[in-house]
Order: sequence, then structure tokens, then C-alpha cells
Amino acid sequence: MKGTITPDGNKLTGIFCQFFGHHFVVSKKVTQHIKEYRCIHCQKQVTTDERGKLTILTEKMREINKTLEEMYQKRNRRASKKQTERRRVA
Repeated sequence: MKGTITPDGNKLTGIFCQFFGHHFVVSKKVTQHIKEYRCIHCQKQVTTDERGKLTILTEKMREINKTLEEMYQKRNRRASKKQTERRRVA
């Protein structure tokens, strides 16, 4: 029997989540403190907000996370480059 798939996942596993709660796993690390999660049963996606609480991953939150990730990576590249230059001088 083919299951019905919704944007939040399979309806049957969605019922499981309603009774027992979601089982979130990290699907993407945006920064050290901000991560995106996905429920292994119903595929619902959430992320951490500015206060550390889980919120639904909307299109706006995806854009915010993408921008934060780019800024975080740029800063880390710049910091590691400076450390490499200091080691060469010393």
C-alpha cells in the first residue's frame, strides 16, 4: 500500500508524532549555536531561534540561517587566515 506523503511527511508517522512527540535530529549546523532539525518520523523541520527555542523552519528563517551561515564561515576563514600568518611570522 502506497502511503500518502504530505509536506510534513507521511500521515501515519505524523499520527505517531502526535501521540509520542517528535524525534528531532540535526540536519544542518548553521553556526555553533544555531542548527536545523528534522523529525525522523514525519520530516517536520524546525530551527533554533535567537532565544534558543525551537521554531518552525519557514522560508524567512531559511534565508536568515543562510545569511548567518555565510557570515559565520567568512569570519572563520578570516580568523584562520590571520592565525596562519601569525605562525609564519613567529
